[in-house]
Amino acid sequence: MSDPVIQSATEVTPGLSQGQRLTNVFTAPSKTFQDIKNGHRSWWLPFIIMVVFGYLFFAAITMKVGWTQAAQNAIHTNPKAEEQMSQLPKDQQEMRMKFTSYAMEGGFAATPLIVLIAVALASLVLWGTINFAFGGKATFGEIFAVYMYAGLPGVLKTILGTVVLFLGMAPESFNVNNFAPTNLGAFLSPTETSPALYKLATAIDFTTIWSMVLLGIGIAIVAKVKRTSGYIAVFGWWAVVVICSVGWAALMG
Repeated sequence: MSDPVIQSATEVTPGLSQGQRLTNVFTAPSKTFQDIKNGHRSWWLPFIIMVVFGYLFFAAITMKVGWTQAAQNAIHTNPKAEEQMSQLPKDQQEMRMKFTSYAMEGGFAATPLIVLIAVALASLVLWGTINFAFGGKATFGEIFAVYMYAGLPGVLKTILGTVVLFLGMAPESFNVNNFAPTNLGAFLSPTETSPALYKLATAIDFTTIWSMVLLGIGIAIVAKVKRTSGYIAVFGWWAVVVICSVGWAALMG
């Protein structure tokens, strides 16, 4: 007859379902990240959601804007790029426009690969930061899973951008680099605002900050460190990226 004490001590607590994890990210994020810490590191559901809504947005751009128009808009919102384009011979202008439109379309078509690479690289940086700078004990797999779930608020921005396009946004007004009114830059003109200020305003994005808060909570839990350490690691790297991008915009502008 088995010893009930030993049996209860070795019993493994079942993990949350994928649906529960998904819901808890928005209602009780600590439960999702604690589940990842407990060894349940599956990340396929948030990945599929990101890809599906990414392709819906891709379809909306294709049908409602067109990639040639999207490329023209991207160049128009960059005064320096537009000036360089105007100085080229007509045939070279057409060639550059085609290259830009194909590159943009190809980038969206490669959404699954781009998401995986971006999450892997960011997870690697955060894994090193939280473990070596803050004494954490997280594994790369835990950070990767946390990052996937923490990125779900970004899907809301993609959905909003898709809805806006289907509701009848003028194709000439579409900005592929800032397609939804979730940040301060959406209320500024990219052609009448200094590039550095516009870049900074665009970086202050509601969905991005929401994701970073979730990411800070998540990596703190799986790394077994204070939550403030998670926030410092996440927002510290965000500040570095923003400063570099704003500086580059100022330099190139």
